[in-house]
Amino acid sequence: MSGLLVWAAVGLLGGVGAVARVVVGSLVTERSGGRFPLGTLTVNLSGAAALGLLSGLALDGDAMLVVGTALVGGYTTFSTWMLESWRLAEAGAGRLLALNLAGSVALGVAAIVLGQALGGALG
Repeated sequence: MSGLLVWAAVGLLGGVGAVARVVVGSLVTERSGGRFPLGTLTVNLSGAAALGLLSGLALDGDAMLVVGTALVGGYTTFSTWMLESWRLAEAGAGRLLALNLAGSVALGVAAIVLGQALGGALG
């Protein structure tokens, strides 16, 4: 893939990932209706599983840049996770804050491991 084509693909798929994040996050949030940021958790866990899968498939080089960094990177959101965690702290929702922080990390690692195992089995 030529350099210009790679960067065009990064821009395009990064945008696709960002739109997918808004769609998935919004749909989950609308259906859950609670104070816990389940939409962001869903996005980040599915993104972690996707990156694990790509890793298990041994995707690298331009392919990993375009699919992993651009598409999945545009889809997942560390900053929103942090902002929602901060808002839980400001609201005095300590248990939800702890669940969001610790649960996201623990489940995220599990999602990567599961995705990687699946990718390894498929690759």
